[in-house]
Amino acid sequence: MARTMEPLAKKIFKGVLVVELVGVFGAYFLFNKMNTSQDFRQTMSKKFPFILEVYYKSVEQSGMYGVREQDQEKWLNSKN
Repeated sequence: MARTMEPLAKKIFKGVLVVELVGVFGAYFLFNKMNTSQDFRQTMSKKFPFILEVYYKSVEQSGMYGVREQDQEKWLNSKN
């Protein structure tokens, strides 16, 4: 019985590993896009504000302050 479970366990392990790698690369891509594009952050604020909030908090934790304020100022000025 133990011999038949080994291939299944390997397949499950490989599947979990692939899902985790996709998640890590996806998170990196999303962070990089938000970090380099203010327009993308504006799109994110309309569609997924909770993700943008996580971005702002992580940037502030790293010591970069004022990103949120710059975004809000630009978006208010663009409306007027």
